[in-house]
Amino acid sequence: MKRLGRDAAELTALADHLTAHGLVLEMLAGPLAGIYDPAGPGRMLFAFFAAMAETERENIREATLEGLNAAARKGNHGGRLPVITDDMLHNVLRRHAGGESVEDIRSDLIIPTGKRRGKNPSLASIYRALADHAKTQAYPDAVDHAHAEFAALPTRT
Repeated sequence: MKRLGRDAAELTALADHLTAHGLVLEMLAGPLAGIYDPAGPGRMLFAFFAAMAETERENIREATLEGLNAAARKGNHGGRLPVITDDMLHNVLRRHAGGESVEDIRSDLIIPTGKRRGKNPSLASIYRALADHAKTQAYPDAVDHAHAEFAALPTRT
């Protein structure tokens, strides 16, 4: 049930829509195992379990966010390492300022670590690094300010 809809209302609406079009819902496991009858007493039980699935989903979401926040406070940030290193970005900026196209520069760049080590970065990665650099240059204190604000937030327990 928790994979069919984001909340109880969406799940109930989806079940009603499917049954209105002549489709029969059959629960394969769980407390409502069997065919779902929207006209019978199963409707109330279905709504209850849909609400429970929504609550469980929200609890998992909150726990995940709390874990990510705790890790961020310790300096751990998820995700992959950037493909474009600072040295590569400096090289791209210097050569691009000299008139070379990003497409020509790309063939000389080699990814130093990770799954794609030894290969050329994609154009999208290079352009994304250039855009991030431009933002950093436009607002040089923004990242430090955001980190300071985040660190000052009270922690929930």
